[in-house]
Amino acid sequence: MELGFAGLALQAGVKSALASLWYVNDIGTLALMSEFYEQLKTAATKAETIRKTQIKMIQGDVYLTREKLKFSRGEISLPQSLQTLGETDFSHPFYWSGFTLISSPW
Repeated sequence: MELGFAGLALQAGVKSALASLWYVNDIGTLALMSEFYEQLKTAATKAETIRKTQIKMIQGDVYLTREKLKFSRGEISLPQSLQTLGETDFSHPFYWSGFTLISSPW
């Protein structure tokens, strides 16, 4: 059976894993994960965390400028190699819809 990385993590004993259902954009993943870990600090559950993260991305609160990734509670300076990407709005489902939270029912 094909488990994927998240399935293997569950099999190894983690309680939950954030997984992508298909190929995802690297800079979009950086944006999503940055916001996810900020939301994780205050959300009641991990499911609520991913929901809030996706809403923040839809609303345009997570975006890329020439030099920084900005998200709800901060910003990350980008390395020189990523500064050529220009400005990016992550509200399109392409950047956030491929992610799902999976967890073991046991």
